[in-house]
Amino acid sequence: MNSRDYILQIFYFVVYLALQVFLVRNMVLFDVAFCFVYIAFILLLPFDTSPVFLLFVGFSTGLLIDVFYDTLGIHAAASTVVAYFRPYVIRLNTPRGGYEQNARLTLQSMGMEWFAPYALILIFLHHAVLFFVEASQFNLFFFTLLKTVASTAFTFVLVTLIQYLFFSKGRN
Repeated sequence: MNSRDYILQIFYFVVYLALQVFLVRNMVLFDVAFCFVYIAFILLLPFDTSPVFLLFVGFSTGLLIDVFYDTLGIHAAASTVVAYFRPYVIRLNTPRGGYEQNARLTLQSMGMEWFAPYALILIFLHHAVLFFVEASQFNLFFFTLLKTVASTAFTFVLVTLIQYLFFSKGRN
């Protein structure tokens, strides 16, 4: 990554953090589906991001959300888990011929057939860790699972909409 890419990633970080804290925070459907659009920042980092830096970014992003949400590290834990498993999910979804040299990890460059399984797996993992740690007991297992599935769908739809609205093919 060159300096332009670093500045662009910092800009995306600020945008996703601001979207989460100021706009999406209060978007809840039927007291079951919550949206955590900040996870898209971790999902859309470049392919060549080192695993250690990825863990640092995941933890830092989650910790900042925890500060704004006044939670005790559950977002940091969930984001770190996503950052840890991200390279494995990418390897799982690697096409037969591999990736192009400078391929961007966006919906437009990778296509929906690649992006949907990649994003859905990681968003579900994030939400499962987040909601099950928050519940801290298994007597609400099915309700927590419902929250996880509904929130995964809600977050995926918003991340996909953001990709279509703000990331054009000309910018990639």
